[in-house]
Amino acid sequence: MKTFGLLIAMADSRTLWTVKLGFLTVALAWFSFTFYEFAFSICNRSTAWPIIIQDLPGTLGMGFRTGASFMAVVTVLLWMFSKDISRQEMATCIRFVLLFETATFVSLIPSGIYTFIFPELLTPLWIVELTIPVLTEAILIPFVLMKLFFALNPRKPIKDAIKWALIVGTAYVFVLWLNYTCNWVGTMLSSGVEYVTAYPVNLFSFCLTSVGLLLLGLYTANFAKKSIGTEHLRGLDINRIGFIVTFFGLYFVGTYFLWLIFGSVGGWSIWYAWFLNHNIDLWLLTAPTLGLPLIYYKD
Repeated sequence: MKTFGLLIAMADSRTLWTVKLGFLTVALAWFSFTFYEFAFSICNRSTAWPIIIQDLPGTLGMGFRTGASFMAVVTVLLWMFSKDISRQEMATCIRFVLLFETATFVSLIPSGIYTFIFPELLTPLWIVELTIPVLTEAILIPFVLMKLFFALNPRKPIKDAIKWALIVGTAYVFVLWLNYTCNWVGTMLSSGVEYVTAYPVNLFSFCLTSVGLLLLGLYTANFAKKSIGTEHLRGLDINRIGFIVTFFGLYFVGTYFLWLIFGSVGGWSIWYAWFLNHNIDLWLLTAPTLGLPLIYYKD
């Protein structure tokens, strides 16, 4: 019986380490990708008026996200290798990540109000492509991140932090669904509806975005609703969280590989320009490396 118990303990330890390695892989991908984009934006930032209204805050935002991703790597490494780190110290590290990430999204406000500064740009294309998605994420995400920031207080019950972490995760899925769906709608406004309907690959990608991500967002929201009120982390269904993280990452993997296999079907467009050239979230291609270990994790 002792041998059997030891084998179970060793198996549990291995599954925990796969989860830790998954976290480290995603954190490193987030940092390396963001650092590259930050350096690239510094070297290629436009100084022309009025584009600088968007580019300068955007570059600063990438600097803040570089800080957030670096702190994420440090936090994961401390969790993996430090035996003496306290709950308060871990919460402090995570709060730094949240602060930097909040600043990243606040920096998008100039882009969100861009069309109001220049009324001649207040067209259906610019409203759908820029104003609606950018203002939504620039307001919603900082709000929920700061709620989580204040909930991550060691003197407060952990269920408050769990509640707002679930809300933050749900908000991110819906914000990216809105963002990418608006990219597709903007593409149809500029290139015509036939750009989607005439090409099966584009139609599939459009449906994967507008319907697939929406369904994942609704599933995430349902999971969050049922899990809010959980008293301890052990009470969360880690396997379902792994399912959400995995399929969220697979959306990026699938969409990116469609382009690698078929190229820019129908010609270069707003969709390809934004998803491939201006997408600061492509590091989420690595999300399944965390999601899969979570699916098979046993406490």
